[in-house]
Amino acid sequence: MANPQHDQSVPAAIARSALLKPSAILKPTAPPHSTAPRQATALTRRRLLGGAAYTAGALALPAGLAACEKPSTGGEGGGTVTFGSNYSDEVPKRAIAEVMTASGLDVRVNTVDHNTFQENITRYLQATPDDIFSWFSGFRMQYFAAQGLATDISDIWQSIGGEFSAAMKKASTGSDGKQYFVPFYYYPWAVFYRKSLFQEKGYQIPKTWDDFKALAAKMKTDGLIPIAMADKDGWPAMGTFDYINMRANGYDFHVSLMAGKESWEDSRVKQVFALWQELLPYNQPGANGRTWQEAAQSLGQKQTGMYLLGMFVGQQFQGEAAADLDFFPFPQIAEAHGQDAVEAPIDGFMISSKVKNLDGAKELLRYLASAKAQNAYLRSDPNNVATNDSADTSGYNGLQKKAVELVGGAKQISQFLDRDTRPDFASTVMIPSLQSFLNSPKDVDGLCKRIESQKKTIFAS
Repeated sequence: MANPQHDQSVPAAIARSALLKPSAILKPTAPPHSTAPRQATALTRRRLLGGAAYTAGALALPAGLAACEKPSTGGEGGGTVTFGSNYSDEVPKRAIAEVMTASGLDVRVNTVDHNTFQENITRYLQATPDDIFSWFSGFRMQYFAAQGLATDISDIWQSIGGEFSAAMKKASTGSDGKQYFVPFYYYPWAVFYRKSLFQEKGYQIPKTWDDFKALAAKMKTDGLIPIAMADKDGWPAMGTFDYINMRANGYDFHVSLMAGKESWEDSRVKQVFALWQELLPYNQPGANGRTWQEAAQSLGQKQTGMYLLGMFVGQQFQGEAAADLDFFPFPQIAEAHGQDAVEAPIDGFMISSKVKNLDGAKELLRYLASAKAQNAYLRSDPNNVATNDSADTSGYNGLQKKAVELVGGAKQISQFLDRDTRPDFASTVMIPSLQSFLNSPKDVDGLCKRIESQKKTIFAS
């Protein structure tokens, strides 16, 4: 989430590569605070197809991250490589463990709850972190590189660069032009649903905002909760804000708002919340007390009809239910912006600046960059799309193939609110603000005024 822009065309370029280059075989997953707002560059169709395209306040680290402070037993070269992992949910935790085992290296994995890891990452990296750690591309990667908390891995990119698009390399590059990140996979956000439920009820895929609301109303009369909603973790609701803003006001306004260049008291921002209010009667109540996993399970049980989330929602579906899962793009609001923009975050790995076993860490990253590793991961967690151009796409399931097409056809790609803006703003302002809105949505003027006041303070620092 920093000034040197991650290229918004990255997932699209990867998707394009996946569509055009099936081959090889391979696999892993997963935001902090910048002193300069990010400038986003609009993605043109030609660039897309060409592939060119927290600070935390507590004094003590949580137990899991404190455990990360144990120094590695490995020396230079062959010893143990320590890995700080936020792959805490059952499916990705198992998948990443299999990948690490298959690496042939002695890897000690320290798994920490995803949210705890994310909210305490700055203190973790400033203390005695693991050799490598799971993280995100774009603004958040660039911030740590600029702060001197990550190791330059440009030498790794000299050997792996041919396996990734130019856009993917750019997404892994810091403001100084050096590479600090190895991308592992990406996943689009869309509206997920059960195909059998839609077939049983005769529901049609909505293309426009009015269609979407009409479908929600019909689901409600049919005794369903139309839209699953969960925001206990603080970040899921950001996806709804992002999509409504991009659909109503366009990608350029959205990234400018994220960069602190627009006022949150602008009428266009207030319109986003006004549109969101139209959906609230159809939302699953008590969202702030529900995890995304619980909301996903309600979709699986056909208690809810639709759910806006990332492709990782599939981790909560098994067997016939997994085969029954499908998605559609977030509906059009303003014709001028259509369904042009897609949210598609990229997850991967970095080496900490306090690495103990640098040679071993680099060897592990080279492996994780390979098609072999990414294919292996996706066999156990087929809810993402590989970033390596040579990854084997022949085994992709229906959702993965559809994800490649969705991202490949996008005109602009966003990374997600807490990756496209300053981490301190996302964490200390937007999380409580969106949760407050879900609890009490009437005072939009007051909400926007409070956000703008805090934004000015943070972006001026």
